[in-house]
Formats: sequence, structure tokens, C-alpha cells
Amino acid sequence: MAASIPVILLIDDEPHSLSAMKMALEDEFEILTAGSAEAALEALEENWVQAIFCDQRMPGRSGVDLLTEVRERWPETVRLIVTGYTDSQSMMAAINEAGIHQFLTKPWHPEQLLAAARNATQMFALARENERLSLEMRFLNATSQSRVEKRRQALREGMGFEAILRSPTSAMNDVVRAARHYASFDVPVLLTGDAGVGKQQLARAMHYGSLRSDKPFYEVNLAGLSDELAMIELFGAKRGVLPGGVARIGLAQKADRGTLYLAGIEAASPGLQLQILRLVREGSFTPVGGQETMTTTLRLIAGAASDVRILVGEGRFRADLYYALAVGEIAVPPLRARRGDVAMLAQSLLAEVAATHGKPVRGFSAAALEFLENYDWPGNLRELSNEVTRMLIFGEETTLGAELISRPILQAPPGDEGADRTAEDAMAGTGALKERVELFEMRILRETLTRHRWNKSRAAAELGLSRVGLRAKLDRYGVTHPAAQEEES
Repeated sequence: MAASIPVILLIDDEPHSLSAMKMALEDEFEILTAGSAEAALEALEENWVQAIFCDQRMPGRSGVDLLTEVRERWPETVRLIVTGYTDSQSMMAAINEAGIHQFLTKPWHPEQLLAAARNATQMFALARENERLSLEMRFLNATSQSRVEKRRQALREGMGFEAILRSPTSAMNDVVRAARHYASFDVPVLLTGDAGVGKQQLARAMHYGSLRSDKPFYEVNLAGLSDELAMIELFGAKRGVLPGGVARIGLAQKADRGTLYLAGIEAASPGLQLQILRLVREGSFTPVGGQETMTTTLRLIAGAASDVRILVGEGRFRADLYYALAVGEIAVPPLRARRGDVAMLAQSLLAEVAATHGKPVRGFSAAALEFLENYDWPGNLRELSNEVTRMLIFGEETTLGAELISRPILQAPPGDEGADRTAEDAMAGTGALKERVELFEMRILRETLTRHRWNKSRAAAELGLSRVGLRAKLDRYGVTHPAAQEEES
């Protein structure tokens, strides 16, 4: 039986836009069109739709409003927004309320639209297969469960670059674009960036975007490993070297014809650097305790949390190894340089941890997303993941509010330039004592009110102030409820 053609619904009140989108997609997909929200809902009730492309600005009802209802009634349908506007507030609302998978900006290119449609329908198919596997696992024994879990993991990993969440204006777009180019060429690549920025995820995406995608992907972090352990992990060991008299196969051999990701390459000792150089240049290595030379055809991707060129200049890293690894070099930006991405990442992390811990939750409040977006995240994705997990643990409602956020983040008030560091400047800088103390007082007021959900009586009691005294300080510093700021804008 032949597989059915995926069905895509296009929603736009402008007929020429519908016609252009249909022309770009109709060769590969069955296309339904709707010129209004009402027509779209009728089409969804009568057809099995895999993906929706919806214009954001339509008379009567916005795309986000419509797709929010679609999320409630047909949650498995993949939802995409087409818009000429990419302001962060509307994007956060779309992510939180409608669960938007991707934004497409106008004017779009036919190839861009086609690629988005392919990815969306593939995601729909993967979700359906994932659901089937979940049901299957209930009736399988432990051995079968292990096999099914490997298949599920392969399905998740097979999404490659599409698993790297980012907004249309994200600094990660250029990174992913460069990584896609390097992925299709069998050359070493060096990924640089702060700890926790997602270098490992990018390396994995490059593997699944390459001709080696059906071969294994292995990774190891050299940071913290002794020279001997790193050698054994990479190149293996002959019988008699390890306790118990057993031989050990190294990752260089396991990753043959596949990809090996070496994180923490800057931590490699001079001796290990020489062995890695041999592996990159010649594809050869010698197991620990052995004499024979073995060969491998692996592809090497390396990751470094510091600028390797500086280490080369200081004599702490071999220049020849740096140039061998950096045929392609990609700098992965930290979260503080990815304004607009944090809301998407937080929502995705929340879905993961909620599923892991079996706690139903819908998302974040708009105020919570604003605080998360405007924090610098020195710990990058790891710190964000920890914060989301903590909010889930303490949350008592399905929507997680700003009062659950940790104090250091609450004390960084929203602003166009990101987290407010004026209090730190006051501590380290100069100036009148009164002015420097007032900076701290302003931030403490905002943080305390947020934790108490802007209940001024409770906040005043905690701070040892009367309601009149609290109101006077709020007026003095211009501290207002976030909802009031939205009404003024």
C-alpha cells in the first residue's frame, strides 16, 4: 500500500499569497486553502491535516489566536506562522500560547517554504511514530523495550539541525547555516564557545546532516580526564593493560566511518595532542600497550570552551593540530547574545522535564518569559535547564509565573539591552552612597513584589514597610506592574 501524500493547510486572507504558497508546495503535498479562520476550522474538521501555514495578520482574528484554538483541538498538527513582523513580544506570545514550531518571514523564498513544509510533515510523522512506539513499549519485555528506546532515540536525533531551536532573527541562524555547509563536506571542524552553549548538539546535527548519518556518532569530553584515561578512551587498550586482563576497544575504532566529537580539546596534554594530530592527518592510531598501527575513517569534530588561537600563541596548544582541526571553525554564541531564543528554548525544556517527571503543565506566563529573556544566563543552556526544572518543581498551577523564578533573575529587570547590571556597577564603582544604595533598593522592591505576585500587603510586610510607604517608594523609582507597562505600550 502506497504511503498517503501529506496534507497541508494554507491560511491567508490575501488570495495571491495563497496562490503563491500553493504553487510552491503542490508538487509534493496535497494542499488545502482557507481565506479566513472560520474556513480553516471547517477544513480541519473534515480533513486529516499534518501541518498548517498561517498568516499572522488577518482581519477579525490573528494567526496566533487561531492556532491557539488549533493547538487545543488538534494538538498533533504542526503549526507555522508566516509574518512580516518579528518583534520579540509577538514571538513569545506565539510560542507560549499557540506552540508555534517555526516562523517564516515575508518575503519568503519558494525553496525556504518547501524545506519548512518537508520538516513540518516529517516532524508530524516522527511524533506519530513516537506515539506508536510508546504504546508498543507497554507490551514488550525488557529486551524489546531497550530496542524500541534506541529506535525512539534515533527518531529524535534524526531531526538534526531542526532540533536547534532559534528565532528568525537569532544569531544562531548564521551558525546553523555555516554548519550545514560543513556537514556535507568530509572535513574536520572546530566548534568554539562558552561551556553549555550547545556545541555538542550542533556536532550531532552536523553528523546527521552528513553522508555518515547512518553510521555511529560518539562523543567524549577530554576535560577532567587524565592523560592515561583519555588515551584508553580514544585509542583502546591491549589485554593486560586494564585490571581483569580484558582488552578495550577505543572510540577511534568504534567511530570508524562515523563521527567522533571531542569536547574539551583545549584540555588535551601535549602528548595527547600529538596522538590526535596523527589521528586527524593519517587516520591511524595505536592502542595503549600495543605496537601495531590501526586505521580508521572517522570524521573528527572538536569542541573548545576557549579561544584555541590564544592558546597557540601562548604555546599551550600545537599550532599544527589547531590548523588540522580548524579546516572549518564555527563560533557558537552564548545565550546572552541570542535574544528571542530563550523563550523558545525554555518552552521546549519545560515540555521535556514535564514529560520526564510526569507533571502536567501548559507553559510560562508572559511576565515569566520576559524575565527569562532578559537575563544574561552565564551558565547558558545548563543554567536555563536548571531554572526551568526548579520552576516546574515548585509550580502549583499549569502556567508557571514569574514568582517562581530565582532571585538573581528577578533582580535583573526587563530592558531592551538585556539584564540590568547597574547594581553590580554600583557595588564596584564610585559615586554618592545614597545613589548607589537606591539602585539596590529599587531592584529589591521589584524582586519582592514579583515573588508575591504583586500583592503589596505581603510585600510591604516582608520589607517592614507600610502600604503607604511602599507605594511612595514605587512611585519614586517608577516601579510598576508589568501589566500596566503593557497597557501603556
